[in-house]
Amino acid sequence: MSSRLAVISIIIENPDAVETVNRLLHDASKYIIGRMGVPYREKKISLISVALDAPQDVISALSGSIGHLNGVSSKTAYSNIITECEENGK
Repeated sequence: MSSRLAVISIIIENPDAVETVNRLLHDASKYIIGRMGVPYREKKISLISVALDAPQDVISALSGSIGHLNGVSSKTAYSNIITECEENGK
């Protein structure tokens, strides 16, 4: 199976969705390289950037699941570099 590098950008405008977003990211934690969250308190939103090394279907499913939440939007940028997954699941 092949693996791709990607970055998912997430904007959370609904504070009730934070717990669900965090659960979805936790479920994909074995693929996450790094994560940066920025709370923008004046606007009452959160901005999250997640770097992943995962199969494309995992990345697409995660981004889609997050983007379908009420008050949450997500966009994904993919690297053109595709590698074979290592035996440890990445």
